[in-house]
Amino acid sequence: MSIGAGILNSRIRSFAFCGIEARPVWVEVQISSGLPAFLMVGLPDKAVAEARERVRAALTSIGLALPAKRILVNLVPADIPKEGSHFDLPIALALLTAMGVISGEEVARYAALGELSLDGRLNPVAGVLSASLEAASMNLGLVCPAAQGQEALCGGDISILAAPDLLALINHFNGLQVLSPPEFSAQEDEPVSEPDLADIRGMETGRRALEIAAAGGHSLLLSGPPGAGKSMLAARLPSLLPDLLVAESLDVSRIYSAAGLLVGGRPIRRPPFRDPHHSASLPALVGGGARARPGEISLAHRGVLFLDELPEFSRSALEALRQPLETGQISIARAAVHVTYPARFQLIAAMNPCRCGYLGDASRECRKAPRCGEDYMNRLSGPLLDRIDMHLAMQPYEPLGYMAGPPGENSATVAERVRCARQMQAERQGARKNAEAALEDLCVSVEAQNMAQAIAARFRFSARGYTRMLRVARSIADLAGELDIQPQHVAEAATYRSRGSAN
Repeated sequence: MSIGAGILNSRIRSFAFCGIEARPVWVEVQISSGLPAFLMVGLPDKAVAEARERVRAALTSIGLALPAKRILVNLVPADIPKEGSHFDLPIALALLTAMGVISGEEVARYAALGELSLDGRLNPVAGVLSASLEAASMNLGLVCPAAQGQEALCGGDISILAAPDLLALINHFNGLQVLSPPEFSAQEDEPVSEPDLADIRGMETGRRALEIAAAGGHSLLLSGPPGAGKSMLAARLPSLLPDLLVAESLDVSRIYSAAGLLVGGRPIRRPPFRDPHHSASLPALVGGGARARPGEISLAHRGVLFLDELPEFSRSALEALRQPLETGQISIARAAVHVTYPARFQLIAAMNPCRCGYLGDASRECRKAPRCGEDYMNRLSGPLLDRIDMHLAMQPYEPLGYMAGPPGENSATVAERVRCARQMQAERQGARKNAEAALEDLCVSVEAQNMAQAIAARFRFSARGYTRMLRVARSIADLAGELDIQPQHVAEAATYRSRGSAN
């Protein structure tokens, strides 16, 4: 706090968020003589501007009143838009410092964010994990709501004050009580109930395709009539995937923290599985809106995005997937903001062969066949389909034959093979999965390369299609424990590039 000519000044660090990035912001408070007023400048949005009423009510609830003077709150730098209710707490702390209620020297060692209730309690806010990472880079501690202390711990080894309310913070800074540092909960994460592959009988080709997709992180399009088991297979993919690596867990947790979806403040350790309805809008799928929030493709980062009834999604939403499928990120450009979110997801899609669903079944197909199938397929562009690694056509099972079949391997058995394949990938190419690998990392034998080139020329694959076929072949080789891709691996991978694979 500085004093000069009857003017009291103080300031504290907080953050403005741009995507998952936290940008440092100074919250400055000046109390000077003049007509009583509470002014706020520095491009605050409606939620920030309303902070003055929440702060006033919170101070009143603990027996403090704002001085009858001119109070000016400045958010620096002034050219960055400030959004969100998390500025409540830094504004209150800067005011208390300027009023002489707490020590400015103590407050200066921390950055702060949190929303105030009218009774002074601190409510959770979005972005605490990113704020903790940025505070650690600035050698500052972090003040946050008590419910998010464990989330703040994920950002690094810094001093964290996780307070339940404003009064507890005042007492801590004045030495009247000590806030215990938060600790990671000793309670184990609740086991997630995931559907098991053992529930599926038969479908050997579908199970095989799912295992290959899991091993290499490949995108997969399942097509077939209703009842062929497309959604049932897709729902069991998460049970085959290993836990996220530490760096992957941090990336995913930051996205969920920015979206306010990090439940309990615990880092996300399992690959996320997102399955939006086909009525989802373009901003809901890829991100956007007034505050450029992350969409489903970013919430599925390092996990699975399942799009059921793929042609029923809007054309604009599907075409927006083309860029992130290639680059692993999505850039959202608006007049006031430009945000980039990670979006390295594994796309699993399912579709019927036509609108009625029974194209090819003479006893059930509609009168518009085969034109209805062509019209339905034309909803998907060639460039989008070319970016999907694997295509599998499935046929329905008779109910009696399905129930009479023996149960297949359970998810744990298949997941162990997937884990071994992922381990081979890690030793060969680091953190990149086969779906992201460069050609020079694939270790293709001369015979396999000759076969791949002949197949690509025969079926007129694009350069992208040729590369993706070899990546799938690499996953098949990894599952077999082979160091080099052999011709039989290429032959199997080629069946998934043509859209006529049979179950």
